[in-house]
Amino acid sequence: MHARAVIPRAALAGASGDVVAWLFALLFAEPLIQAAIDYEAERGEAEAALDAAVGIAPPEEAPEIFSRTVQGVWGIGVGMVLAGVALGLLFAVVYTLLQGKVSLRPRALALLVAGAGFLTLYATPFVKYPANPPAVGHDETIGDRSALFLVMVVGSVVALVVAGLVVRALRERLGTWNAVLVGGLAYVVLVGVLMAVLPSLGELAANVATYGPAVSETPQPLRDPVGRIVFPGFDPDVLYSFRVYALTAQILLWGVLGLVFGALAERTVDPRPSERALESV
Repeated sequence: MHARAVIPRAALAGASGDVVAWLFALLFAEPLIQAAIDYEAERGEAEAALDAAVGIAPPEEAPEIFSRTVQGVWGIGVGMVLAGVALGLLFAVVYTLLQGKVSLRPRALALLVAGAGFLTLYATPFVKYPANPPAVGHDETIGDRSALFLVMVVGSVVALVVAGLVVRALRERLGTWNAVLVGGLAYVVLVGVLMAVLPSLGELAANVATYGPAVSETPQPLRDPVGRIVFPGFDPDVLYSFRVYALTAQILLWGVLGLVFGALAERTVDPRPSERALESV
């Protein structure tokens, strides 16, 4: 299939995948996001009360440009669809590069590319730096968190490329499946080393200064000057559920992308010999 035919199909498939993921997130993740925002607001009031008790003036609140409804429904929906189109274009590039170099039907190749994209661009970085809802994470660490996640994404892609080269070099000597196993092991080792080298979010300076040496940046219970808890820490059930739904949304996105594009691409090739024989009967 020519690149000009791949691009619009991949863009449509990417948009379709993100629409499905958005609807899922709207039903399941959005209530958790609202719960996290409510927690942040209530915790802010508790912190302001503690500050007022010692004579510290509260900081000025930034004006709200868009309402919560606009942000949570239409804003994220439009953003996700546009991101899906961009993801589809990236998918088209990889699919075009592999097309003709592997002996797979379009549907199988599409699912392979989608699976590799999910693995490298989301699932592997998610293991080291899982998704967090609002209220989990200091504003001061946004830049560091984004940079670390990007390093994980790039490292995961590089590891997959290396694994592919290993498979290619060993395929004739070991056979396809054994070479794939060795390549998979190489990928796991490389990303494992990268995860061991990179710091956890709890080790970032702003989090250590606030919570001490913790394993995450999840807000801990708020205490008054004498050590009494005046506001609870972030609900771990909300955090867990949000991460499960975030991962599920990505599975839906990449799954729909691969299935829709595969179905569209399959229609552009000639039917298999057995199918042509049946049609001639």
